[in-house]
Amino acid sequence: MQHEHHDLVHEFPEYREKIHNLKIANSHFKRLFDDYHTLDKEVYRVENDIEPASDTTLEDLKKRRLALKDELFNMLRHNTH
Repeated sequence: MQHEHHDLVHEFPEYREKIHNLKIANSHFKRLFDDYHTLDKEVYRVENDIEPASDTTLEDLKKRRLALKDELFNMLRHNTH
């Protein structure tokens, strides 16, 4: 079964413009955004058997990705830029 990427623009399409603006204006958001996408790529590679990893490693990657996603979502909801 082919797994998908979970990029933020597809996860939160209603925040597309805000994501773009925050990436430009907020260096902390940009760093978290980049970290999220790096983790998402790692999860994708493991889930699709491109890169071997244990189930424990995969679950850890997913938990870290979810924590970043939650933090980014909170920034999107509460930032007025």
